[in-house]
Amino acid sequence: MTRKSEQACWVGFDLGGTKMLAAVFDGRFRLIGTAKVKTKGQDGLRAVLSRVSATIRAALAEARVPAGRVAGIGVGFPGPVDPERGIILAAPNLGWRNVPLRRVLERRFRCRAIVANDVDAGTYAEYRFGAARGARSVLGVFPGTGIGGAFLYEGRLIRGRRVTCMEFGHVTVEPGGRRCGCGRRGCLEAVASRLAISAEAAAAVYRGEAPGLAREAGTDLADIKSGTLAKAIRAGDRVVERIVRDAAGRLGDAIGGAINLLAPDVVVLGGGLVEALPRLFLHEVRRAAERKAMAPFAGSFRVATARLGDLATALGAAALAADAADAGGRTAR
Repeated sequence: MTRKSEQACWVGFDLGGTKMLAAVFDGRFRLIGTAKVKTKGQDGLRAVLSRVSATIRAALAEARVPAGRVAGIGVGFPGPVDPERGIILAAPNLGWRNVPLRRVLERRFRCRAIVANDVDAGTYAEYRFGAARGARSVLGVFPGTGIGGAFLYEGRLIRGRRVTCMEFGHVTVEPGGRRCGCGRRGCLEAVASRLAISAEAAAAVYRGEAPGLAREAGTDLADIKSGTLAKAIRAGDRVVERIVRDAAGRLGDAIGGAINLLAPDVVVLGGGLVEALPRLFLHEVRRAAERKAMAPFAGSFRVATARLGDLATALGAAALAADAADAGGRTAR
């Protein structure tokens, strides 16, 4: 189903827990069209899949690209997937299991589709086009609604035989602690994700300790987003700043442990929280990671913030789709 042509285009899709983004790229991976809408997972799987198709079509319309010029579609999804079969295995924050997304997209758009973990895709984009370009080994950690991780070695994503790996947010850091969206207790995601931070910040608003955040969002978790937290900190909410710094430090502790296992050249931090508060996260994560890493690893890695922003997952997914086409239809890397 691969269409090789100078006019071929690639679609990258970032299917998140709160929003979805479709991006159309030309053969040199230059952006030529986008569309972005809310995911609305509460509407159910069928409605979300229809929204995915509609968003892709909207991005193609903006790019003025007919569907027949699409050589492949790559989707990045926040959870474990089977990249060989293109199946979403589990989505803790959406309640999905065993969703054959590749088959759905190939039937609807008549082109090759691949499904990747979203942080795999985002980290691959940073390796190809962004903050980790040219590195031998890269650890990507993207805190947002959840916390995802990815690892690349010599340009190849590390994955299990039939499932993606590096579910960084579900490493246990607090045995018997808060319940996570995956159903277990004490996961990193339960204490350091944007949702966890927002819940603690909302409690601070309720106690009257965060007047800036109270003005911006009140106690409604749906309104306490990454940008809102950043505004509250700039407005002088020291309690909110402490909550975010504590979470970033917990993230850095976990990254330090991963450095002891993997020895990456570069640690790339991405996601909405990092985009909203890059200096804070870079400082706290670097300090905690250096403290937790064993002496032989000190100075062997650098921590960088992602450069590609909102487009990282979509761009990486599109590039992985192109790799799959070049490999003759197999899932590449």
